[in-house]
Order: sequence, then structure tokens, then C-alpha cells
Amino acid sequence: MIRASLLLALLIQCSMAIEWKHSAVLDNNFLVLWTPGENDVTFEVQVKTPGYVGFGFTREDGSEGVDMVIGWVDNNGQVHLQDRHVKGANRDPQMDSSQDYHLQSGYENKTHTVLRFNRRYDTCDPRDLKITNDTLQVVWQYHVDEPASAAGVLPADGAVRGTRPLYLVQRDVQPRRVANQGTNARNIEPEPVLHVWDLFNAQVRLPMDQDTLLQCRVFSLPKIVRKHHVVRYEPVIQPGSQEYLHHMTLYECRGEEAKLIEAKRTNGTACSPTDWLHAQCNTIAATWSLGSEGFNYPAEAGYALDPRNGPRFYMFETHYSNPQLDAFVTDSSGLRLLYTDKLRTHDAGVLSVGIDPNWRHIIPPGQPEVISEGHCIARCTEDTVPDNGVNVFAVIMHTHQLGKKIRLRQIRDGKELPPIAADASYDPSYQEYRRLQRPAKVLPGDHLIAECTYSSQTRQTITLGGLSTKEETCLVSALYYPRIDLSLCYSLPALPTVLHSLGIDKLEGPSPLKIISPPELKGMTLEERLVTYDWQTNFQNFADATRTGTFKPLCSSTKGTILPETSLESHYPRILWPYQEPKVPCTRKPQRNKLSMLLDGEIGGVDSDESNAVERGQLVRNKVSRSSDSSSAASSIRSASSTALVLTLVAVALR
Repeated sequence: MIRASLLLALLIQCSMAIEWKHSAVLDNNFLVLWTPGENDVTFEVQVKTPGYVGFGFTREDGSEGVDMVIGWVDNNGQVHLQDRHVKGANRDPQMDSSQDYHLQSGYENKTHTVLRFNRRYDTCDPRDLKITNDTLQVVWQYHVDEPASAAGVLPADGAVRGTRPLYLVQRDVQPRRVANQGTNARNIEPEPVLHVWDLFNAQVRLPMDQDTLLQCRVFSLPKIVRKHHVVRYEPVIQPGSQEYLHHMTLYECRGEEAKLIEAKRTNGTACSPTDWLHAQCNTIAATWSLGSEGFNYPAEAGYALDPRNGPRFYMFETHYSNPQLDAFVTDSSGLRLLYTDKLRTHDAGVLSVGIDPNWRHIIPPGQPEVISEGHCIARCTEDTVPDNGVNVFAVIMHTHQLGKKIRLRQIRDGKELPPIAADASYDPSYQEYRRLQRPAKVLPGDHLIAECTYSSQTRQTITLGGLSTKEETCLVSALYYPRIDLSLCYSLPALPTVLHSLGIDKLEGPSPLKIISPPELKGMTLEERLVTYDWQTNFQNFADATRTGTFKPLCSSTKGTILPETSLESHYPRILWPYQEPKVPCTRKPQRNKLSMLLDGEIGGVDSDESNAVERGQLVRNKVSRSSDSSSAASSIRSASSTALVLTLVAVALR
């Protein structure tokens, strides 16, 4: 009797609603929700189809194939879930001998198929991809028909397929929406009233003779009389403009108010990083890049709008890219900031770490890996970070088209700590915020490095640093609290280092700069040397010279001033104890007892035979308890009675 009561209690507990941390609409008919746990992640897919659904992962280059789960509900109400994989050109998912996706519940109604399941981050199965903090390409497919039998041969044609990049672990938590406030609503603290500040462009016309436009518009602070906190911001993109928007950034402005007031009277103008406006507006308040859905500040911090002590003017910068020179393109996209007078504990700030966009940032052509580094030197953090440090809670990583990997490294007293953030499969088309699982502490004297790895195999000539998408950049924007007087922390290879990496001893100029030594290069211009240099033969020499040479740091306060004694040429920091990624041996899941196997739907033992393995992990329920909204909840459901299921399981457990 005790065992039956325990089993019933566990079944009820398992069926309770999950508070989903993340969600993504993969297409108009496919919604996925998920919640990362300590060792595994739980998913739910809600798909508008009466047939089978598929969901899985791959890397951007497809080198590891596709790790996929296939599921459906048959005409008898039986739920099927199968761990599969795709290798090579074969698009039909093949069965895994090791079934590592575990069905929790599932049902089908008149319109939707809904499946909930979980799997470990590392299943120890070479055919399963590890779920990590890196960008994963999420793969999905569905069909109006289901397999004819439990053997799982999929219908031959007609499947809808898609893929998109996604963070699964370090992803910004969207605000929870309560659709139906019932009797428990009074126990939930009401959300504060949020005010809206819209910062939109005004019918910007893209030029037809250039592929890149930087547009700037000046706004004044909303009409508030006391301090408020921005708690969220999100993009508002004009339909049809998505493909032309590269990034949007809101900067604080501090400087000549008369000129800023005059600029505010206009609807914006083309601008450049070297104009007077950027000289006065250089501290990031909010930023959006390709693929981002916006950002939610944590409960303990918000961005301060302060009419007494903060900036009164802001510059909204939009980077448009139009590589095809499409004609008659206008845009009024922008950012929407949501703010409240219910203040949080800390003011948040944004620290930019990376490489100053400049031609000295050189990426040789034809290389599978080129590493560039932007340094935030220890002297910079010594002068600005308080003794108890600052807490980095989110980052956004930014390169242009060649970026493949990014890390924000941290050096303290000669020891390299684990990276604050890292992405070993970075996708330039997906530059979403990464919410760190726990804030990273930065202390005075820490040396930070934004390390970007590029692949230039598709380029026949060198790529230089700059703002256009054909040029390259390396930037990590770190969100932190409490706010300090530090805006950007860049570096740039020193000119002697660049010349040495190109085999040049001395130049003379003005423009065009000409080489005067060594003798064999005398008379050649710097541009000619860059273009004609034998990069294939000399690449390693270039990389060594860049790494061992000097760089020029650039530490700027929130008022745009260079911090004292931080602009002297510096060397790469001395790292006595480099960071080594811990190698955790992969261990198979421990043998589970009969009760846990029943709760996982594994009636019977573990069978390695594929034809029998497909029957594992199946659990029939009348309904699935979900915290998410579903229009199909009231529809009729084809499934076995949950009462009968409980009685059956209790009977089995009591044998």
C-alpha cells in the first residue's frame, strides 16, 4: 500500500506544470519551450499537425550530423518517441541504438501534437550532440501523416523542415506572462507599471550607391522628474527591413547641449565614428544586433534614467547593410525601452571590450583560423572597479561575417580564470544576449581579453577592421552592476607591431605611405604590400609577430575622456597559469530501479535491439499539465485514460 501511495504521489508530482524558462517560435506551426536543469534540459514541442514531429540539433558546419528526436501519437492514443540521427546526405533520420530522449508526456487533439521530453546535456552517445553554452543550430520537421507502425518508417515526401541558430542554456529569460489569473493570482506580486520610450528612425532612405549606411538621430530624455529604471528593451522592426538592419545602438551623450538640441530638431543624418556627434555620445545604453529579441534586466538591476545626475540626450545609431544595392528602401525601425519608477537595487552599466575598428586589425585571407584579441588592461580596471568588484550578468558578442568563435577571457594575478563567456560555434547571423548562469565577478586589476576567431577561407584578399560588414570587428558588450565610470576598454595593435608583422622596417609619407626599408621593398606602398604579401607562406610569422608585439590600449570613461596612464603601449599579459578546460569523463546513466523506469515510461528493461528500443520511453496520459498557453487545451484528445494508467502502474509496482 505504501508503495502504491508513493507511486501515485510521484505520478502527480511529475504531471505538475513546469514553469518554462525559454520559448521560441520555429515557424508558424512549431513552438518549442524548454527549461535547463542541473544535468539535463526538459523540452516541450507544440506542433500544429496530426502527424509526426521532429526536433534536434546540429553544428553550423554540419560536421557532426544531426541529433534528432521523432515523436507522434498513433490512432490508439499510444505516444511514440524515438532517438534518431542524420548522417551525411541522408535526410531520413535513422534510429539510435541508445535511446537517450525520455518521454514525460504527450497527447494529440484535433489540431496539435504535443510532446514533452528531456535529455541529459551529455548523453555519452557519440551520435548525440552535447548541449553546451555554444550556439546550436536547432533543426525541426513535421508531417501531416504519422509513421505506419512503431518501426518508425517516416512518410517519404511532404515533410516541412527548417533550421535556426539558438542558445539553449545561456539565454535571456523572457518575462513570464500569466494568461489566466485564478485563485492563486493574489499570491503573485503585481508587476510594476511600465512606461514606454520609443526611439525610432524617421523614414530613412538607404542610398543606392553604397552598401553601408550609419544613421544617427538625437533624442532627449523622457519627461520624468525623478530617477527611473529601464527593465527591458526590444526591437521594433518595420516589416521588410529585417534584412537591411545590422545593429542598432543607443548611446549616452554628454557635451555641448546647444549642438545636441540643434541635432535633436532634425530627423537624423548620416554619421561616422569620427564625427563630433560620436565624440560626445560614446557610452552604450542599449544595443541590438542580428537575431536578438531584446533584453530583460535581472530583478536586482536596471538601466538608470536620471534627469538630475544622468545624461539628458541620447544618440540612436543604426547600421544598415544593403550589399545588393536594392533601390527605394526606406526604414523606420527602432528600439522600445520599458521603464518604471519602482527602482531596483543596482544601476546597471555596459562595458565594451574589444578591438578598436581600424585598418591595423588585419585578417589574412585563406586561413581556417585567424585569432584576434582586444585587451582591457589591468591598469584600466584598477582605476575604475571598486574593491568588491562588479558583477557581469550578461554579454552580447559581435563580429561581422567571418566570426566563428568568441571568448571573453579573464586574467587575475597571472592566473587565467574560466572564460566569462564563450561560444565555440558562433553564428554572425545570431547575436542574441547571453544571460550568464551566475554573475561573473570582475575585480580591480583584472585583465580582460575579447578573443575572436575568424575563418577567412572564403576570402582571396585581406580583411581589415572597420564598420562595414565586409570589414571585421571584435567586440563583447558586458552588462554588469553596480555601474562604474568606464565605458569602453579597447586595444589596437601598435603600428610598429603591424609593420613588423608585414616585414616592414620603416615607412615615409604623407599618403600614400611608402616603404623605405628593407631595401627589397623600397618604393612599394603600404597598400601594395598588404595586397601582394604572401600570406600563405608568412601567416605564422604574422601571427607570432602580432601576439608578441605591443598594442595601444584605449580606456574611456562614461564622459568620453581617456583615463590617465592607460594609453601607453602594452604587451600581452604574462599568464603563469593558463586556463585548461576541465575534462570530465563521460559516464553512462546509472542503472535505474523499476519504479524510476516506470516513471520514465520504460516498461521493461533496457533493450539494445533497435526494433525493440523504439518502444521504450512511452507514457500515455489524458492531458499534459503545462504552464504555457495553448489554444488546443479545450479540444478533444486522443489518449488513454490517466486513471487507467495510474491503476496499471500501481498494479505493476506492487508485483
